[in-house]
Amino acid sequence: MPVVDITKDLDALTLTIVADFAAPVERVWQLYADPRQLEQVWGPPEYPATFVDHDLAPGGRVTYYMTSPEGDRYHGCWVVGEVAAPDRFAFDDFFANADFEPDTSLPASHCTYAFVERDGGTRATYVSGYDSAEALQQVLDMGMEEGSRSAINQIDEFLAR
Repeated sequence: MPVVDITKDLDALTLTIVADFAAPVERVWQLYADPRQLEQVWGPPEYPATFVDHDLAPGGRVTYYMTSPEGDRYHGCWVVGEVAAPDRFAFDDFFANADFEPDTSLPASHCTYAFVERDGGTRATYVSGYDSAEALQQVLDMGMEEGSRSAINQIDEFLAR
């Protein structure tokens, strides 16, 4: 499985996931740069994602929704801060309403995704920072760790196709 470590740090207000992929950095980058590819692995398999807008550039927005097995939609949006292709990008990640506006009643995270070459493949480090320990605990209670593990663990298989 690609996920090799998950660290929850309530003092640093971060959730860090480290994964190793059997594909070069550029190929992993392409997955995040192409919304049709990203749809195949964003979120747990039982909650498929649909990306509506995908502007992976500084100041850009990425909007999407995930559909539950019962047909309910859960919306999200990113506000992209930094992009240094193919090595890293950073964004603020929000739960959103149906109009893709941030839902301020739920925690937002400040994310940095970094990719480095490792043994011919890619080591990905996903860091999500929160404004408070309560916000981090809330997303952990919502199943963020399990959902992220499930989503990331499907990337290798997708990249091998």
